[in-house]
Amino acid sequence: MTEKFIDDIRGIANMNTAILTSVTLVRAENAVEVSLVTDKAFTSADETEVKEIVSQYVPDLFSVRVKISKLTPDEGMVARKILEIIPNVNRPLSAFIGESDVAVEKVQNGFYFTVKVISVNAYSNDFIAAVSAELKKCFCGEFSGKCIADSSKAENIEIEEEHENIEYVIPVRTFEISDFSFIESTESKKTAVYLSDLNFISENVVVCGKIEDIRERTFENSTGKERTMFSFTLNDTTASMRISYFARKKSIEKIKKLQVGDSIVMTCKTDTYNGMVRATANFIDYGSVPEGFVPEKRMSKPVPKYYETIRPQPFEEFTQDDMFSDRSVPDCLKDNVFVIFDLETTGLNSSPSAGNMDRIIEIGAFRMVGGEITEKFSTFVNPRRKLSEEIVKLTGIVQSDVDNAPDFEEVMPDFFKFCDGAYLVGHNAANFDFKFVDYYCSQCGYMLERKLFDTFPLAQQLLRLSNYKLDTIANHFGITFNHHRAADDALVTAKIFKELIKIKKSLPNLC
Repeated sequence: MTEKFIDDIRGIANMNTAILTSVTLVRAENAVEVSLVTDKAFTSADETEVKEIVSQYVPDLFSVRVKISKLTPDEGMVARKILEIIPNVNRPLSAFIGESDVAVEKVQNGFYFTVKVISVNAYSNDFIAAVSAELKKCFCGEFSGKCIADSSKAENIEIEEEHENIEYVIPVRTFEISDFSFIESTESKKTAVYLSDLNFISENVVVCGKIEDIRERTFENSTGKERTMFSFTLNDTTASMRISYFARKKSIEKIKKLQVGDSIVMTCKTDTYNGMVRATANFIDYGSVPEGFVPEKRMSKPVPKYYETIRPQPFEEFTQDDMFSDRSVPDCLKDNVFVIFDLETTGLNSSPSAGNMDRIIEIGAFRMVGGEITEKFSTFVNPRRKLSEEIVKLTGIVQSDVDNAPDFEEVMPDFFKFCDGAYLVGHNAANFDFKFVDYYCSQCGYMLERKLFDTFPLAQQLLRLSNYKLDTIANHFGITFNHHRAADDALVTAKIFKELIKIKKSLPNLC
């Protein structure tokens, strides 16, 4: 249906290269707004004809609004966009391609480009096709090109000196157990590990805290005997964790008397399942966190000296401005550094204590310096699990996108380095995105400082809208984007943040 709709629009002479950028339902006004971009001059008659076509696809109870923008890139804009695209299409190749290696020529229906590479091989056509497909998402018109072999590149390749980030082991924090008494153990337990630090494998680790939840079930083991298993959610004020326990006959009646709110000590074995640390208790006893316990601040690994897996890419956005556009930047934006980020995840569970915490599958982030976006950080992340149909439909991310992507252990050190010295900014990030990056960074030993601005409450404070979803706010400011992809959402959040700060004229309170 979408293809037919576009074909109908492109049947209009001045719209034959038009791109559909967004379709927005404005519930408060019972209206459907369609945004298009074309590289040709168009008239009011063209707009009327487009509106008539759109009306054929929209139920009668909705009014129709059409926004048409004219975007005519020049050779320089296309060349710069190609340089931006190449790292996402072929990261190793991007290391050997600079501005002088990309040439762009305007032709009748669009642009023809050439890229100098070390050698032309069987994959060159696939590379050109991938770059062309990405260009069509950004600009109107047709794009074609070819790779040109440049043997001098091989002669100028310098072997980068090998380097290593210094490995730093963070000591595990412990506290003294109060009021210990036996239920099952034969030896007294003196100290317990912080639950927030329990991200390692051990045959014998002691934890202590209050019971937040107890679940009991029975099952038959491999010999046909009935056994009882308990699932305890334990909280020691630093974190909550669900811990399994298989009851013994001699102590099961005592274990069954335990209630929510009781304080216990658990001697556990830890292992990994689906990449996550899980704990199984071998023994349960009485004991509590000391009265007035104040957790020590956890040390962080130092910022990595080098990017190892995901390197940020230079970013420069080219837009067509007019004399009415406000390009001024408030001093509070100029004088600080911000990383605006967004995630796509396997689901909504952002708490490890709630069970099988969901995983990050994509990170998109932009670094803003002097009020302008200067760098982009973008990567898929392998969740080591199957993506649900709902997530695939929502994000457009498919299993093959993430299966060969790096694990979070490889990505988070680089993301932590990208965020160094910056305020974090996100949309509804305080309640969602920050919890994920904070948790998965901590699993790698990196403690993110919570210097966070959230555009969701900021928009609620400054704007009067029907709702404060990202696309609604973007529509308010006339910003179009591809929703539910991390880099696109992060970029539009950056633009929204800048517009909101222009209105407020100062930075908001940290979240």
